[in-house]
Amino acid sequence: MSARESHRATGFFLKSLSYGESDLIVTFYSREFGKIKGMAKGAKRSRKRFANVFEPFSLTSIIFSQINHDTLAFIESCDIIDHYTAIRQDLEKTLTASYLIDLVDHFSPEGKHNEDLFMLLSDFLAWLVRENISDTAIRFFEMRLLKIAGFEPALDACVRCKKPVINGTSYYFYPKEGGIQCAACARPERYDQSISAGAIRTLLLGKDMEIEKMKMVFLTGNLACESRNILCGFISYVLGKEVKSLKVMEQVRRFCP
Repeated sequence: MSARESHRATGFFLKSLSYGESDLIVTFYSREFGKIKGMAKGAKRSRKRFANVFEPFSLTSIIFSQINHDTLAFIESCDIIDHYTAIRQDLEKTLTASYLIDLVDHFSPEGKHNEDLFMLLSDFLAWLVRENISDTAIRFFEMRLLKIAGFEPALDACVRCKKPVINGTSYYFYPKEGGIQCAACARPERYDQSISAGAIRTLLLGKDMEIEKMKMVFLTGNLACESRNILCGFISYVLGKEVKSLKVMEQVRRFCP
């Protein structure tokens, strides 16, 4: 990038941090440059350059300049492309979208371009506009994100004996090994997570299937619980922390069934 040249990008707004009385440090995930973190001077006061653009998961057109990848960009202007009003009018959809962008933020290092990750978020937000929320769709997003980010869990075979998954067989997921072990290889302790072949096969199906077909697949009861525990636990292990927006989403669900 040139120090004096302005650049245009299309990006989803991820988060902001107050800086001084009138400025914001803002973060986007863009199609062209990956994560962009920059200073929006006077953003708290300006209603012209930055009107209603700094809201989570808004899709924006960004004009910015940056000396190099190690410095904050200077955000010159932003314009809304899609505000996803249909999502914002629904509390559960809003919380789900917030979780999706939180995951993208956590799994996207600055300065690394990944158009697949941008398109994953774009496709799922568009799907949220049209469809009802399902835990299955959230798990499929997690599977696809982990694959794109290079942390795809090994679920098609035991990581020790390499035997493929067989219906009716018990399995255990080990985050440290990034995959499952069959009952013959595993030495489960008290807190090790079990997962059935049915849950495994559904997750494997969801990581590559057409997004429009997701509404025909359901994880219910024990399968939903197993899948949630495995993937959310693995994400926390990879990140070294829990994703706060997931806890908020699930707490609201419990109090607002």
